[in-house]
Amino acid sequence: MSVSFDLTGRVAMVTGANTGLGQAIAVGLAQAGADIVAVGRSAPTETAAMVAAAGRTLHAIPADLSSVAPIADVVARAVADVGAIDILVNNAGIIRRNDSLDFTEEDWDAVIDTNLKTAFFLSQAVARTWAATGRGGKIINICSMLSFQGGIRVPSYTASKSGLAGLTRLLACEWASKGINVNAIAPGYFSTNNTEALRADETRNRDILARIPAGRWGDPSDISGAAVFLASDAAAYVHGTVLAVDGGWLAR
Repeated sequence: MSVSFDLTGRVAMVTGANTGLGQAIAVGLAQAGADIVAVGRSAPTETAAMVAAAGRTLHAIPADLSSVAPIADVVARAVADVGAIDILVNNAGIIRRNDSLDFTEEDWDAVIDTNLKTAFFLSQAVARTWAATGRGGKIINICSMLSFQGGIRVPSYTASKSGLAGLTRLLACEWASKGINVNAIAPGYFSTNNTEALRADETRNRDILARIPAGRWGDPSDISGAAVFLASDAAAYVHGTVLAVDGGWLAR
């Protein structure tokens, strides 16, 4: 039996693919042969150009994933545009920072709705298309170091990413027998717009770097290989795992 990471002929739906980790994942999957359906509020213009440079196509579907309202239309439009979805990457996410004593219900609900609720119901909608046809597929959830640890000043983010890790395992248990692989990637500390505040804080930046054995913040391109692996036939027997891509953070 040969091991293949080739994604030629497959279609990957990636949420939040316009910048950062979502962009890097979309481009990495395209470089492995997949066409991309990019879902999000902002036009993924730069991502589309990078996907085209890899010889693949990108279909953009504008949608605000802060609620479940657009999900049915997003999946229906994707199927109409590309025929079928083979891979779903739940990457879209937001973060709100404040002391837990002062954290508001509005900030709690906004993060939970985007990071956890929408990820579940989008997974459900896509998996229903797979179950109806018996074709199977791959779901990759983007978790966090705070799927394992508590963090500080981000209570709803920690709750959402801990929940997403648990959801990854639950869906794997339910859907593995249907030919659906559900796994997750837990990025460590990457240089993205979500971590600007941390990197700008001299003390927090120094403390974080001191804890990372690799000695640097992750570059978004560092996550691509893990995504290609979990999306490929090489991971056919991988179900319910949360793969840390963290420069050794959790090992310390």
